[in-house]
Amino acid sequence: MSKSIKKIGIIPARFASTRFPGKPLVNIHGKSMIQRVYEQVVQSDLDEVIVATDDQRIIDHVNSFGGNVKMTSVNHLTGTDRCNEIASQYPDETVVINIQGDEPFIHPNQINELLKVFNEDESIEIATQCKLIEQNDIIFDSNAIKVVRDKANKAIYFSRNPIPFIRNLPPSDWSLQRKHYKHIGIYGYKKHILEKLAQQTAGILETAESLEQLRWMENGFKIHVEETQYETFGIDVPEDLEKIVF
Repeated sequence: MSKSIKKIGIIPARFASTRFPGKPLVNIHGKSMIQRVYEQVVQSDLDEVIVATDDQRIIDHVNSFGGNVKMTSVNHLTGTDRCNEIASQYPDETVVINIQGDEPFIHPNQINELLKVFNEDESIEIATQCKLIEQNDIIFDSNAIKVVRDKANKAIYFSRNPIPFIRNLPPSDWSLQRKHYKHIGIYGYKKHILEKLAQQTAGILETAESLEQLRWMENGFKIHVEETQYETFGIDVPEDLEKIVF
């Protein structure tokens, strides 16, 4: 990836979350969720970081701590759509990193690892990450998305179910096989590819699993999946705040 190519990070942030309304502004030990995410992300090698929101309360708050924030349409159904609106203001060669706005402890090096993928292979259009699962209960947790890859590290499938299924072995021993990978929900795209992704509609696979990346795969897009050693901890519901340890 040429040094002249712009590398931007976009953090979609909705106030009207169904399971946790106002989540971006929730206080976590003296700082809001969105401030903690932003402060982690700006430590990476990205050229620019933008919070993308549809709510004036989030605009005002991000401005209050000196962050970079832009208003987007209230009609977006996904974070991908919100990222695409912001990315449309940049050149086609731009690399866009979509960072979840509810992961206040994301590591800057995790973002750098994803940027490195684009630097090393210019043919990659979409990239994400996975981590080896070492706890058996995670394999069977429907909230932990699993992914299987081919030998070129391209995604074959993502699922809420355990994949692969290990025949002739008790499920209690599956983690010992070291074959299951958890999907880490950070995405990188070439800007012109992101524009195409935003034009796709949900298909059979996405409808079944409620996973947006299956929409892309069903429409023929290849997703590179790079292994990382960094774990993520997302705040999905208010109860997750009780699990935070500093």
